[in-house]
Amino acid sequence: MTREEFNSFCAGLPGTTHVVQWGNADVWKVGGKVFAIGGWAEGRDAFTFKVSDLGFEILSEMPGLRPAPYMASRGLKWVQQFEAPGLPDAELRDHLTASYEMILAGLSRKKRQELGLG
Repeated sequence: MTREEFNSFCAGLPGTTHVVQWGNADVWKVGGKVFAIGGWAEGRDAFTFKVSDLGFEILSEMPGLRPAPYMASRGLKWVQQFEAPGLPDAELRDHLTASYEMILAGLSRKKRQELGLG
């Protein structure tokens, strides 16, 4: 997945917003909460997303994936795809969607209704 494809996919999820911050990273949010980050790692595209506890254990050990720098060191369950082989694009999209849904589920009912999502 390219960074352009990443941004296009995240933009297609309902109620998302995009900001560029942290040294030119594409930061995707729903309800003001981050669910995905696209940026560079060692000069290559890197994609960071929230995962379940089990997902963190499994994905962190896969080639091309690692605990997300900064976030995982603070105890947060976030993974970064930073090099090949990583995940196939379809599986990466599934994980980005799951991250979005985890963040969305954590929003208040009022916030979800304000976004037209609940």
